[in-house]
Amino acid sequence: MPYQELKRLEAVNRFLQVQLNKQEEFKEIAQLAADICGVPSAFITLIGEDTEFMLADDQFVFSSGRDQSFCHFVVESKAVMIVPDTHTDLRIKDYAAVTREAGIRFYAGAPLTTHDGHTLGSLCVIDQQPGEITQIQKDMLENLASQVIQLLEFESNLHYLKEQYLVAKKLELKMNSFFESTTTSHLLIDRDLKVICYNKAVEIFIKKAYNVDMYQGIDVQQFVDAAYMPEFLENCRRALAGESFKRERLLNFGEYSMWCLISYDPARNNEGEIIGISYNSSDISKRMASQEMALTQQRKLAHIAYMQSHEFRKPVASVKGLISLLELDEHHVAYPLLSVIKDGINMIDDRIIEIVNFTVLNE
Repeated sequence: MPYQELKRLEAVNRFLQVQLNKQEEFKEIAQLAADICGVPSAFITLIGEDTEFMLADDQFVFSSGRDQSFCHFVVESKAVMIVPDTHTDLRIKDYAAVTREAGIRFYAGAPLTTHDGHTLGSLCVIDQQPGEITQIQKDMLENLASQVIQLLEFESNLHYLKEQYLVAKKLELKMNSFFESTTTSHLLIDRDLKVICYNKAVEIFIKKAYNVDMYQGIDVQQFVDAAYMPEFLENCRRALAGESFKRERLLNFGEYSMWCLISYDPARNNEGEIIGISYNSSDISKRMASQEMALTQQRKLAHIAYMQSHEFRKPVASVKGLISLLELDEHHVAYPLLSVIKDGINMIDDRIIEIVNFTVLNE
């Protein structure tokens, strides 16, 4: 299938999926086309791959196969098609719509062409009697066809805008749900250090720590502790300069304290301009307590190992001393096994020294 025809069919299918709200406007245009051309009927059609669809009320419905469609030729030619007498037109004279009793004898159709050049169907007028239209009537039919396609494109755009709005709204609800339910404190601050937005975790934390009620537009200096303010302002300055960074910090609030993982990031708009600071804080007190417990346990084990190493070294030192005395009397010449014992005891001693050195470094 040619690429242009494929794109045309995509446009047709897009209109077929749209429920139209301007039924009265379409009916008025069709009736005006019929009145101008002096015929009893007018229709708005779309031509699919194998099917002709006709506008009925608020949507397009099946009309006939494409091989029995008059409007098919309008789509092919992309021009107004006028058939004064269908009985004499070799293209359509054998169509069922022509041969049946009270069949169509006169037809005129103007193309429905989108703004990007795809001809989708036609605005057509018909009569059961042969006929003709003047140049003015032809021009008016084309103008009305332009109004039809403008209305169709408006309805289509409105339909898809509504769909996109609903998708965006669902995504917004999901994001808001996540934003409000997370235990991490999220705070967005503008360049003047006024609060733009915050989540529930921030509101609860500030109320508990400072007994301050949060609201949009509040100055951070109304709730940040004075002792922490210089550091906070410096971190905000770095973020406004484009720097992102994290740090772990113990925060004290009178009766209680907590370890926090705090991040400062520049907040940017769609053009990439820095408009404020994104401040995020997570309570890591449990993690820090676990780390401290592990370090304490490690120190205890190291101390035990150190003490045991010294205890183990006492008999080793005694054996080494005895071996040295025996070597002075040259007993190792008569007893070669003494050298083997010496080597073994030296290995044990070296290992004990390694343990002692390791525990000293890790205390």
